[in-house]
Amino acid sequence: MNANVEQWQVRKAAVTSEAGVVAAQHWLAARAGAAVLDEGGNAIDAAVATAFALGIVEPWMCGIGGAGYLVAWLADERRAVAIDFQGMLPQDIRLEDYPLDPSLPTSLMGFPGVFDNRHVEGPFSVLVPGAVSGLAEAVARFGTFGLDRVMAPSLRLAERGLPVDWHATLMIALESRKLAKDPAAAALFLPGGHPALPERYLSNPALLRTYRAIAEEGPGVVHGGRIGEAMARDLQRLGSRITAEDFAAYEARVFEAMATSHRGHTVYTAGETSGGVRLNEALGHVAEELDPSRGIGAHTYAVYGTALDRAFAAHERRLGRAAPATGCTSHLSVVDAQGNMVALTYTLLNRFGSGVLLPETGVLMNNSVSYFDPRPGFPTTMRGRLKINASNMCPTVVVKDGAARFAVGASGANHIVPCTFQLTALQLDYGLDLEQAFHTPRIDASNRGSLRVDPRVGDAVLAELGERFELEIAQQLVFPKLYACPAGVARDPATGRCSGIADVGSPIAGAAAAGPLELDDRFEAPTVRA
Repeated sequence: MNANVEQWQVRKAAVTSEAGVVAAQHWLAARAGAAVLDEGGNAIDAAVATAFALGIVEPWMCGIGGAGYLVAWLADERRAVAIDFQGMLPQDIRLEDYPLDPSLPTSLMGFPGVFDNRHVEGPFSVLVPGAVSGLAEAVARFGTFGLDRVMAPSLRLAERGLPVDWHATLMIALESRKLAKDPAAAALFLPGGHPALPERYLSNPALLRTYRAIAEEGPGVVHGGRIGEAMARDLQRLGSRITAEDFAAYEARVFEAMATSHRGHTVYTAGETSGGVRLNEALGHVAEELDPSRGIGAHTYAVYGTALDRAFAAHERRLGRAAPATGCTSHLSVVDAQGNMVALTYTLLNRFGSGVLLPETGVLMNNSVSYFDPRPGFPTTMRGRLKINASNMCPTVVVKDGAARFAVGASGANHIVPCTFQLTALQLDYGLDLEQAFHTPRIDASNRGSLRVDPRVGDAVLAELGERFELEIAQQLVFPKLYACPAGVARDPATGRCSGIADVGSPIAGAAAAGPLELDDRFEAPTVRA
């Protein structure tokens, strides 16, 4: 595919601190979470603070119009919990709203094409989002701060607006056709009819008002209150079947995290509807087939590739369809000084989700209806208040001897599980530290008939792998992200030293040690008034 496209070598040093570290897909969001750690919040508080901040500074990937999973290690209780806040279909969902169109290709989820692509774009593609319910539930059950204090950093970011750099301009430009279809989204992201240029802030006063309402009144203002009612009104004006009653009926699910073991460690993931099953199955194959004493080489990548292919093949048999090949998501990981640890992944699904920005609330909505089959009679056929039951998201926390050692996860659709699996396996199989694992060349495999390989593995390894696999030789690029976009944290229980690192190939991903949130107003723009 590409072996020599980007003419540089990129490295990032892990951030270290005894007071805790946040790693996230946007460095400003990491700093927002680190500020909550600095004020005395725990890892759960900081993770939720980071998640709300990501909705401001990385709105194309995630936000309160989306959904996801959280996995947390509670150090004092020595147990791992998970929260599933995946999206939900409205009660009045109707298959006749999604007439099949044989002239269109299958969707990214492997379902037949639908008239006007309405299960993938626009108001008919929107599910009831679970983000506010899930994030608030995490703080209420496992945090130490109130939601108002946790959201304070994201309110500061919302008051200033979305900082547009070259990367943000690229993200907007990639979806400008979709954004142009929605008047509110176009007005915000396409000023003058063109993608917003760098060196400015984009103001979203309605979203600031929504964030303030959630911080002051709690999640009930969305799920049973005036914000949920406003969101439903806007959606219904556009033709959606979502009602205020659907928002009121939504509840996030809290449960004990799913566990497996590998090399004397316990690996916790977000349950059977997440990518955790595939990660566990791949680790099981590795435990049987890999000899770590041989060091990292062609043998490593061959075993890892085969393990992933088998895990994805089993997943496809369970689903009756292939895993989605594209998607945009955000991941964050947090560790605090007490040894609590969080991995959290959430998403709008596609970049900018449905492309629908709700005027009353400023919320950009998901397009997760595409997770469901528009045909009758299938396990994932659309039906009232059915939640998403299969996802690539794979937030992971690894524990040994009653102490969390590292947390990791990634964004990138079907690249998520291969990435998270390798970062986990490299540390457990070969004893790499977090920074070493993030800089080790990776592969990508998902039972698609080929093995994608970073050419940094070396010519000898490529030659040996080429004898066993059909190879795609591809660099880890800034764009497109061919190996996912991970973020991870670690802690040495003997010294209390924490570390964190985010995707080395991303210009905006970063980690931050506990400390105050200091904003430099790089661009001149009026602050948001709401």
